[in-house]
Amino acid sequence: MERLARLCGLWALLLCAGGAAPTETQPPVTNLSVSVENLCTVIWTWSPPERASPNCSLRYFSHFGDKQDKQIAPETHREMEVALNEKICLQVGSQCSANESEKPSILVEKCILPPEGDPDSAVTDLQCIWYNLSYMMCSWLPGRNTSPDTNYTLYYWHSSLGKILQCENIYREGQHIGCSFNLTKGKDSSFEQHSVQIMVKDDAGKIRPSFNIVSLTSHVKPGPPHIKNLFFKNGALYVQWENPKKFNSRCLSYEVEVNNSQAESHGNFYVEDDKCQNSEFKRNTEGTTCFIVPGVLPDTYYTVRIRVKTNKFCYDDDILWSNWSQAMSIGKEPNSTFYITMLLIIPVIVAGAVIVLLLYLKRLKIIIFPPIPDPGKIFKEMFGDQNDDTLHWKKYDIYEKQSKEETDAVVLIENLKKASP
Repeated sequence: MERLARLCGLWALLLCAGGAAPTETQPPVTNLSVSVENLCTVIWTWSPPERASPNCSLRYFSHFGDKQDKQIAPETHREMEVALNEKICLQVGSQCSANESEKPSILVEKCILPPEGDPDSAVTDLQCIWYNLSYMMCSWLPGRNTSPDTNYTLYYWHSSLGKILQCENIYREGQHIGCSFNLTKGKDSSFEQHSVQIMVKDDAGKIRPSFNIVSLTSHVKPGPPHIKNLFFKNGALYVQWENPKKFNSRCLSYEVEVNNSQAESHGNFYVEDDKCQNSEFKRNTEGTTCFIVPGVLPDTYYTVRIRVKTNKFCYDDDILWSNWSQAMSIGKEPNSTFYITMLLIIPVIVAGAVIVLLLYLKRLKIIIFPPIPDPGKIFKEMFGDQNDDTLHWKKYDIYEKQSKEETDAVVLIENLKKASP
């Protein structure tokens, strides 16, 4: 009997649980409002619902207009860093538990609109790169509906600043416009987990402002490394370099370029394992990375340079390579005097060969195609000379005759004068 009573009690309990009334839907939240802090920090706040059930442990279900980033929390506010180039809406409802399957109250929505102005006047292609963890450089292109003489201003903010600052170093490179400002990695280990908020507008307020959120774990470009040591040993080339400051060696990937004087092409090696633990290198290897190039040729002149980039162990991307390091050389240098001499002699030889060839071709042309005599020219010269001589003698006879007659006339006149007295 006692066992039967227990079974009946358990059955009654199950019936009661199965017939329990469904969870009561709570009323919606009140006083939902939205505001903007800094440049791109959007904060939504609200008040608990009125006439909420006293036995309810209130939780608030919220998500953005695209139903992404769902969250269930007891706080009556929510904030988000977002580039304010588009409309952003948040929907909030109340419920009695953190269970996602529980149906929340009617959702209340509050939106923040994009800034006023013509969308085609806003700058485009706004990008920022953090160089060597020391300064950030942002660049952009003018909007389509803007005047060429528009004066732009860039404002920035991050967690280490007490207020919004204006970038002073505006520059122009072709169509691109940019500005750079100091941004040094802080001692706080969580510094790189934050973002930099960027806004670009014009001084006159005629264009639409443009916003960007730059994560400090992306778009990082290290400075070039410094080659510290090169030496040959056992048929290999040993390379040692100093890493860019402020970077941990495990956060970087490397590329070593090796050129030799006996080959037109160059070899590129991607370094993954640090060889500085090798006994051939110096003991003081702190802040350096080492690599061994196998199979080098003896009596060869080698030139080495290195570049680095961030990897995904520490950063979000691995795209931006540093500039190449200053090249360092080792080995027997080729005789530069020989090459200079050859550069001077070869043009002289070529010029002489061209002259000889031109003379030879001219002589060869005469031999192959001799000049053909012109009979008309020959007869013209012959008869032309005779005619000229004939005319010359005729002119001489006439001149002599005239002179003789004039002399005789003078003598006759003189004789007549003498005879007249």
